[in-house]
Amino acid sequence: MRSTMAREPDSPWRSKRLPSTGGHQPSERVQRADPRAELRLYGFNAVRAAFARRPEALRKLYLTQARIPQLQLLLKWCVAHRIGYRVVEESDLQKLAASSHHEGVVADVLREEPLTLEAWLRDLPAGPQCAIWLDGVGNPHNLGAILRSAAHFGASAVLLPEHSELALSGAAARVAEGGAEAVRFVRLPSGDRAIARLREAGFGLAATVVEGGEDLFSAALPSRLIYVLGAEGEGMDRGLAAACDLRLSIPGSGAVESLNVASASAVLLAAWYPKR
Repeated sequence: MRSTMAREPDSPWRSKRLPSTGGHQPSERVQRADPRAELRLYGFNAVRAAFARRPEALRKLYLTQARIPQLQLLLKWCVAHRIGYRVVEESDLQKLAASSHHEGVVADVLREEPLTLEAWLRDLPAGPQCAIWLDGVGNPHNLGAILRSAAHFGASAVLLPEHSELALSGAAARVAEGGAEAVRFVRLPSGDRAIARLREAGFGLAATVVEGGEDLFSAALPSRLIYVLGAEGEGMDRGLAAACDLRLSIPGSGAVESLNVASASAVLLAAWYPKR
């Protein structure tokens, strides 16, 4: 039996018309997109935010019948720009996303490369700015939650060390609920150069530590601020922490040792937000 994913010789891989709300499109199996070039997004807000900001990045779309009314603009774009889409079953989306949290839509989009530090600083407006430097953080759900908080509180970037393997995944984008499109990833040069360049641009760097830091809520936070957060479980590189201008701790009841990195980032950004 011929696969429903096969391309017709004289037409792009897509439905010829917008699917109606009746009827049923066949199930299908597809190969995963090349992770080096494309990103498989899933979740309604993640897909919608990517389409709103960079529709030209869309490569393929899969959705359930129930999502057709909410995604009419996206489907019309697919028709106008010869982008492949299919109406599929919930079970197909679960396989495509490798997750039950697909929320009725999966999209393959071109992966966005991190900015260089110089490019980010060049285009950064004057005035209050905040970004988060992630030193070793790797859990995709924590990354997604950090991106969501960063978007909510107006942080402009997540800064990645030179050799960090951290990258946006479908799981992180889904947890971010659209925040992944509002916050850019920035690739840093070696630590000393990055710190020097950030200070030249008017940023203060604040290491976040479990104990021994200044109380976050009483500290005088600079209006241009980089929060440096360490890896889950391992903490921050000591040399990096020592090079920062501030050491901050989040006070609490002591019933637990600390907040996880995602929860801590939300508290830290909320403390900075009045400066904005």
